[in-house]
Amino acid sequence: MAQDGPKKRISSEGMDRQIPKEFWTPKRIAMMLGGFAILVLFIYSFVFMDVRSTLNVDRDKLTISTVQQDTFQEFIQVRGTVQPIRTMYLAAQSGGVVEKLFRQSGTMVQQGDTILTLSNSDLRLNVMQRTSSIYDQINQARNSRLSIESNTLSLKQQLANAEKQLRLTKAEYERQKQLYQKDLTSKKKYLEAKENYEYQKKHYNLIHESFQQDSLRARMQLQQIDESLDRMWTSLNAVRDILDKLVVTAPIAGQLSMKELHPGQSISPGERIGQVDVLKNYKVRLNIDEYHLPRISRGLEGSFTYDDKQYKLEISKVYPVVEEGQFEVDMEFVEGNPTKLRRGQSVRIRLELGQSSKAKLLSRGGFYSSTGGNWVYKVVDGGDQAVRHPIEIGRQNPEYFEIMEGLKPGDKVITSSYDTFGENQVLELN
Repeated sequence: MAQDGPKKRISSEGMDRQIPKEFWTPKRIAMMLGGFAILVLFIYSFVFMDVRSTLNVDRDKLTISTVQQDTFQEFIQVRGTVQPIRTMYLAAQSGGVVEKLFRQSGTMVQQGDTILTLSNSDLRLNVMQRTSSIYDQINQARNSRLSIESNTLSLKQQLANAEKQLRLTKAEYERQKQLYQKDLTSKKKYLEAKENYEYQKKHYNLIHESFQQDSLRARMQLQQIDESLDRMWTSLNAVRDILDKLVVTAPIAGQLSMKELHPGQSISPGERIGQVDVLKNYKVRLNIDEYHLPRISRGLEGSFTYDDKQYKLEISKVYPVVEEGQFEVDMEFVEGNPTKLRRGQSVRIRLELGQSSKAKLLSRGGFYSSTGGNWVYKVVDGGDQAVRHPIEIGRQNPEYFEIMEGLKPGDKVITSSYDTFGENQVLELN
């Protein structure tokens, strides 16, 4: 043991020394970089990436229109019926049985031509009775006139006799007065002459006053009788004209259109039996929705194309009565009508509702039924996408919408139907 020598003591100081740890280890750096990259990716996705709903559509199945700055004319398309410029209807005013036909339907007639005659025995009897009664009244009025005139003549004769007696008694009175003043006659004769003169004077004044009153009264009575006689003669002529109404004549020159009639056929009073049309010119009768009534007035213009030529018309008459949601207007040709037009033919009129003006225009399309004109799909990114875009629409006609806000000339818009696009905000155009 001694030979091994003394043992050395081993110290633990070197083994217990603490070694410092590093914070930025490769693992921690990798974890930090990974988290930062995820954060950056999230921020980029939230801020820069397009998260709007998208739908792929076939470009060839779409209608794309360009907004343009052009003249806007508000108008409506209305169907009208061609009618003669003037029509006069035929009616049997008194009624009766068809006695004889002189004209057939479709023939041309002149004003005053007899078309048919009617017979009505009851009417003829009634006319005879009324005529006789009026003649009796006329005779009575004439007799009253003769009586008044005879009375006036009698008063004139009485007045003339009184005037004559007054002159005679006055002359006798003046003669007796002169003789009495010269004592060449008695006082009795003088007083008798004076009394007789004064009596005749009063008598004349009474007759003269009666004559004046009677003349005034007679003048008024004769005036009333004359007026009554005039009315009676007018009534008599009217009664006689009733029989003339059994003869139906053409009121104007034109083409006769009449329903089928035969001798012996009964016609009611006031029954319409036909019409006469002036075919030298035509008008067009339109039925328009009552919504447009406040804006329709005489003078508004319209047009239609017929036989490769455009014809202009102007509203000549407005019928404001609304029936079944529509009212009627008449339009007349401004510069001649088509020669081949026929009564009853239908034409489609472009009716202008106001003055034209410059505006931004977008063609009409099926999109309006889905959006109500509040938004459209506007084509962007060189034509590869279409995005939902708000707009404001003003006036409209069957061809265009007036764009008030949201679009400018040159913008391209999908105007076909949006029914298959759902709620997607972006369309990818393939």
